[in-house]
Amino acid sequence: MGDELPLFPLRTVLFPGGRLDLRIFERRYLDLVTHCVRNEAPFGICLIEEDSETGLPARPHAVGTAVRIIDWDQRSDGLLGITVEGQRRFEILERHAPAGTVQQARVRWLAEQPTPRLDAELQPLADLLERILDQIGGLYGAMPRQLDDAGWVSARLSELLPIPTEAKQQLLEIDAPEERLELLRQALEQE
Repeated sequence: MGDELPLFPLRTVLFPGGRLDLRIFERRYLDLVTHCVRNEAPFGICLIEEDSETGLPARPHAVGTAVRIIDWDQRSDGLLGITVEGQRRFEILERHAPAGTVQQARVRWLAEQPTPRLDAELQPLADLLERILDQIGGLYGAMPRQLDDAGWVSARLSELLPIPTEAKQQLLEIDAPEERLELLRQALEQE
């Protein structure tokens, strides 16, 4: 048994607590946004694992993040712009795509680990994140900072560091924030 969640496969990875601006132009995704705004319902963002050249829906990775729309506006280019915020991770148990509509998935919610305080030896990662946030501004610059929270720091660094998208996906699939931070620390030391 699982919950049903509409999917929005993308070429990006978003973690719980992260924010993302999207431009919506396809009819099926306009319908999805309308439904989600009216019903205050979430939808799932997943990294595309494989595109289909035959017109079939893209196959997403099995682990993604449920998001809620926190803002929307009509853009100057005529497209709908939305801002979403990651809520919680899920695993796709099965998915289907009725013709011409958004993919639907039966999902299992992944257990959220307690968010531990950041260990002193990992403080340099929080300092790095703070410098990055100060430089980029935008959606991330305005966010309340939780630089002593290992889960928050690991998620934001995973989203913002210039690492391959597949590596970001692997980090999303890790349950323990400390493990994610340790892998990020090791990767930065190798650079």
